[in-house]
Amino acid sequence: MKSQNRYLTAIPLLLSLLVLAGCALAPKYERPEVAVPAAFKEAASDPASMEQWKTAQPAEAQARGEWWKVFNDATLDELETQAATANQSLKAAAARLLQSRALQQTARAGLFPQVNAGFGPTRQRPSPASQGLPADADTQASTLWRAQAGVSYEVDLFGRVAANVDAAQATAEQNEALFRSVQLALQADVAQGYFQLRELDAERALFLRTVSLREATLALVQKRFDAGDISELDLARSRTELASAQAELQGSNRSRATAEHALAILLGKAPAEFALAPNALMRISISVPAGLPSSLLERRPDIAAAERAMAAANARIGVARSAFFPNLTLTGAAGVESGQLSNLFQWSSRTFLLGPIAGTMLSLPIFDGGSRQAGVDRARAAYEEDVANYRQTVLNAFREVEDNLATLRILAEQMRAQDDAVKFAARAAQLSQTQYREGLISYLDVIDADRSVLAQQHTAAQLDGERARSTVALIRALGGEWAKR
Repeated sequence: MKSQNRYLTAIPLLLSLLVLAGCALAPKYERPEVAVPAAFKEAASDPASMEQWKTAQPAEAQARGEWWKVFNDATLDELETQAATANQSLKAAAARLLQSRALQQTARAGLFPQVNAGFGPTRQRPSPASQGLPADADTQASTLWRAQAGVSYEVDLFGRVAANVDAAQATAEQNEALFRSVQLALQADVAQGYFQLRELDAERALFLRTVSLREATLALVQKRFDAGDISELDLARSRTELASAQAELQGSNRSRATAEHALAILLGKAPAEFALAPNALMRISISVPAGLPSSLLERRPDIAAAERAMAAANARIGVARSAFFPNLTLTGAAGVESGQLSNLFQWSSRTFLLGPIAGTMLSLPIFDGGSRQAGVDRARAAYEEDVANYRQTVLNAFREVEDNLATLRILAEQMRAQDDAVKFAARAAQLSQTQYREGLISYLDVIDADRSVLAQQHTAAQLDGERARSTVALIRALGGEWAKR
C-alpha cells in the first residue's frame, strides 16, 4: 500500500511536467518588418522594370543561375567555369557549409537514445573495513569480467533539444546562403576583372595606334626639318610626344599585367599559369530590369543569410530559457558479469542497471547566482543584434541597387556626350594637320589637337569599361538571378 501511495503521489508531478513540456520556451519566430518601397527611385520612370507587386518569399537555397551568359562572351563563360571549380575562397566557403551541416546532424542526434557497448575485466581488492573485518584481516583480490550495453536518453521535456536542433538547422541554412553569397561575389569579381582586362586591352590598342601615329608624324617632321622648312623646336616637340606615348603604353602594359595576375588568383591559378590574349572591349549595351524592391528579399543571398541568423538566435532563446526547468535523463545498462571468463555468457551471469551510475535522473536547478538569467539576457540581446543586422543588410541592398541604376543611367548620358567629344576632337585634329602642312598654324597646335583626341578616346574606353562593370554590379546587387529576356 505504501508503494502504491508513493506512485499515486508522483502522478501529479509527472502530469505537471508534461503540461509544462507542452509550452514552447522559444518565442514564436516571425521575420521582422522592414520598410520596403514600392519601387526603386532610379527605376520608377521605367515601366519595363516594374512588375506586379508580390510578397517576398525566402529563396536562400535557390541557385543563382549562369547570369554572365547574357554578355555572349565565350571567354568569360570559360573563366567563370574555371573559377567555380578551382577558386580557393569558394572551396573554403563550401567546407564551412559542410561543417554547419555536420553540426546540424550532431544536434539532431540529441533527439535519439545514445547506445554503447563495452567488454573487459576489472581487478579489485576490497579493504578490510569495507567488509567489516579487523584492520589486520587479509582480503582477497578478485577479477570481474563484464560485457554490457548501455542506453542513455534525455527526455526533451521543455524543448531544449528541439530548440538546439532548430538553431543548428537555421545556422546550416545561413551558411548555405553565405556560400551562395560567396559564389555570387566570385562570379561578379571574375566578370568585373575580365572587363577590366578588356578595358586595358582597348586602352593599350589606343596607345599602340598613338605611338604608330607619333612615329609617322616624327618621320614627316624630320623630313621637313632636313629640308629646312621648320626649326629644331618642332622636331624636339615631335620627339617628346612620341616618347610620352611610348611611356603611356608601358604604363598600360603594367596595369594590364597586374589585372591579369588578379584574375588568375580568382581562377585558382598562379599568375605564371595564366595568360589571356589581348582583345579590346566591345561596347556593352545590355539593359537590366530592376524589378521590385520586395524581390531583393528573395534573391539576395546575404539577406537570406541575415534572416536565417535571426531564426537561429530566436531558437537559442528557447535553449537559454530551458535552463530554468528540470532535466530528465533516462539511463540503463544490461549485460553479463562473472568472476570467470568461461562463465561470462551463462544465464546466471546476467545483470542490469536502471538509473544513472552517478548523479540523479531528474535534476532541478535552484540557485546559480543569476547565471541562467544572464544566459537568457545574452540570447535576447544576440537576437536583437541579428534583427538590426538584417534590417541594415536590406537597406544596404536597396542602396547598392539604386547606386548602380543611377550609375548606368548617368553613364548612358555621359557616353553619348563623350562620343560627340571624340568625333569633334578627331575632326579638329584632322583640320590641324591640314593647316600645319599649309603653314597656317604651328606644330604646337597640332600637338594640342592630337592630345585632345587621345584624351577623349581614352575617356571613352574607360566609360565603356565602367558601363560593363556597373552592369555586372547591378546584376550582383539584384541577387544574380536576372537573365536576358
